[in-house]
Amino acid sequence: MDTQAITPQRLSASVIAVPPLARSADLRLDIQQNRRMVQHLEAGGVSTLLYGGNAVLYHVALSEYADLLQMLKELSGEQTLMIPSIGPAFGLMMDQVAVLKDFAFPTAMVLPQVEIATSDGIATGIRLVADRWGKPVVLYIKHDGYIAAETVSRLVEDGVVNWIKYAVVRDDPAQDDYLKALTEHTDPKRIVSGIGEQPAIVHLRDFSCGGFTSGCVCVAPRLSMQLMHAVQAGNFDRAEEIRALFSPLEDLRNSIHPIRVLHAAVSLAGIAETGPILPLMSPVDSGDRAEIERAARKLLQDNGEVA
Repeated sequence: MDTQAITPQRLSASVIAVPPLARSADLRLDIQQNRRMVQHLEAGGVSTLLYGGNAVLYHVALSEYADLLQMLKELSGEQTLMIPSIGPAFGLMMDQVAVLKDFAFPTAMVLPQVEIATSDGIATGIRLVADRWGKPVVLYIKHDGYIAAETVSRLVEDGVVNWIKYAVVRDDPAQDDYLKALTEHTDPKRIVSGIGEQPAIVHLRDFSCGGFTSGCVCVAPRLSMQLMHAVQAGNFDRAEEIRALFSPLEDLRNSIHPIRVLHAAVSLAGIAETGPILPLMSPVDSGDRAEIERAARKLLQDNGEVA
């Protein structure tokens, strides 16, 4: 497992995969199936994996957290960067950091808390978490105005936050005053587009973001890496061609639910058996599974593989 400090160069070296978490029928972590997923990503050139929302870590038990971290450590190759998540509750974050101290992960992402949080309160909590752990964290911005751009800048300058996952959904990703303000106050190379392939080209080209995260990369890692390389080379026409291949599955994620559809898609494509999804989430409706399977298998075929 890669345990070195994360730099902007590291963020731009790989699409940041955000995989689902495979579980057995009794909801225990399924090491074998999670290994299949990690190996599929690594074989496609992906070297950074972020376990967060798609892994439903919002609802993970503290009693399971050490086992989860140990599994991620064991599954990763020597050059693979594994990033777990903490939170979203402040007390849970602090308890999870005590567990993280026993591992060499270079950072962890703070899952967003919205209903019972304020911009200044979020900053204070993140500072306390980073101070207790002795390492910087990843800030996950998922909601408009979640935390002030000036506050984010101070957190980065003080070494509390090492990068930002930006995942505010817009009808037109090119029209985003919040992202513009963030890039004006913080090095945009430390801001990562966090909503998959759909807005990635705009975010990297127009806002100079340092990289992008993806869930569908778990189905088509080679394609997603090719999209990233095309954008970095300024070949935007080719990038758009690749992005279009992701649209059928991404459209289903948008219309049904991004986490639930991805969890099903990885299984239905034959990549890994993800098993039941952790409550308080629920599986996709049986009537949606055939369409998800068609889209996932077509994307996998476009990736150059047939399960």
